[in-house]
Amino acid sequence: MELFAVAGAGAGPYGVAVGADGGVWFTLVHSGEVGRLAADGAVRRFGLGAPGCGPAVIAGGPDGALWFSRMRDHRIGRIDPDGTASSFALPTPDAGPYGIAAGPDGALWFTEMNANAVGRITVDGDVTEYPLPVAGAFPSLITAGPDGALWCTLNQADAVARIGTDGEATVHPLPTAGTAPVGITAGADGALWYVGIGGGLVGRITVDGEVTEYPLADRAARPHAIAAGPDGRLWFTEWGAGRIGVLTPDGRLDGRPVPGAGAEPHGIAVAPDGTVYAALERGEIARLAPSEPAPDQG
Repeated sequence: MELFAVAGAGAGPYGVAVGADGGVWFTLVHSGEVGRLAADGAVRRFGLGAPGCGPAVIAGGPDGALWFSRMRDHRIGRIDPDGTASSFALPTPDAGPYGIAAGPDGALWFTEMNANAVGRITVDGDVTEYPLPVAGAFPSLITAGPDGALWCTLNQADAVARIGTDGEATVHPLPTAGTAPVGITAGADGALWYVGIGGGLVGRITVDGEVTEYPLADRAARPHAIAAGPDGRLWFTEWGAGRIGVLTPDGRLDGRPVPGAGAEPHGIAVAPDGTVYAALERGEIARLAPSEPAPDQG
């Protein structure tokens, strides 16, 4: 595992995504910046003109730019590969945008934690909001599914929701109370995979709503984000334990501890070649080669 210092601990690397330009883009939630890590370790940071905006989750858009949520000033941000940034206000005040992902319809879809809704924004900045049918659900991360819909975790409802591109939502309750799901991704197997920060587990849900759970050996690890690799492995951050975990296609759970104390891994992304990147809140980006062995968690 390689560690790249990208900011001071107070800046708070949080979200991470591999851009179409090959760079690893990350948000600095506490300093109001977006950064780029090159393959050779060179780092560039771009201010957003609003230090308190709280950039959180970041994703590649259909236009070649990176799009990200600004959860503290309630805007959606966009940054070009050259570092030119812009942002768009949301119709609902104090919406609390958080998760964001490119949809199958050429737009970006995002969650609104405070407004209990999901939103859609075109690359031109036109926004539509869709309320969720469960009150106080606290929608968190979101991903495009294999069925042409969007799927998001409902952290306070212990559920996962499917949202059609028409905004219609179907809610699937999860079997374990207190799961508190956050991260979600589409797997290579045609299912959706999520992590429960409260339940200490990885879950699989089919497009028909059938759920299988994989409890972690350390139920207090607080798994936060999850990303699918091209080989069928699922990689996730264990925020409370300072580890990067992996679930293999045969159902085996492994984990790689991040060297040093206070890593606090949050966002995670996998490049097309299988290289794994994780944002460490202490000020680093971790890079893990897909061939790097990981000890068994049990």
